[in-house]
Amino acid sequence: MATMRYRSCFLSLCALALVLGSTACTTTALPLRARQALLPADILLLGEQHDAPEHQAWEKDIVQWLAERGQLAAVVLEMAEQGRSTKGLAADASEIAVQKTLFWNDSAWPWTAYGPVAMAAVRAGVPVLGGNLPRELLNATTADAALDIQLSDTAWQRQQQAVREGHCNLLPEKILPGMVRVQIARDIRLAHTAADAVQPGKVVVLVVGVGHAQRSLGAPLYLPHSLVSKIAIAQAGEALEAIKTEADWIYQTPALPDNDACAPLRQRAPQQQQQRP
Repeated sequence: MATMRYRSCFLSLCALALVLGSTACTTTALPLRARQALLPADILLLGEQHDAPEHQAWEKDIVQWLAERGQLAAVVLEMAEQGRSTKGLAADASEIAVQKTLFWNDSAWPWTAYGPVAMAAVRAGVPVLGGNLPRELLNATTADAALDIQLSDTAWQRQQQAVREGHCNLLPEKILPGMVRVQIARDIRLAHTAADAVQPGKVVVLVVGVGHAQRSLGAPLYLPHSLVSKIAIAQAGEALEAIKTEADWIYQTPALPDNDACAPLRQRAPQQQQQRP
């Protein structure tokens, strides 16, 4: 995980203004278009790059902005499992209490990154809900062939390639179908959790990785057609054209330092293969 870097309060508010339409930091027409693109909505999906600290700061600002206006219904996090919720906690609950009730896995999702997002909702008296597939269901999900029909053949192939590349092209081909089923099951859980939290006139914010936010592959596929969903995707550096077509709005942040995250895995892979019987 890259060193956490957060903007100053002023810059953070300006970034929020660009997304949600305030004219406080700019006089161009762009903020108005952003507001028109994202709101009103029953569900607002925020797709992030997990290793980009500015993206979590952006998410926190949006949550806080909506909460201050009484428009926030709930925050659903990919980073906690479905069934975990802060609904029973008071607005002044400690961060430790919030982590405990969400069964937070700090080794997978550093609280220093996502704690501010969660606490912005808690402090406003708004529930934070886990939306991810529970870990105990992972094995059964990999064998659930009924999930195969949830995507078209073309979308399935795209999802499989995304899983392959997301694991540095090191996974055995035979386990890829099971991994795609897990991805689909996660998208379904995230979508259903967000849909169940909808309140008239308010917005459910769904915080996920960019793959889960894509309209043609991710959680949006499994939202009820009766609900209005909007997608904002944060990209560090220039956004790929394929990503631009998946979102109602792209929030661009500076490119991250070059870092080959796959290098350690490639080094370990030959050793692991030699150790197999």
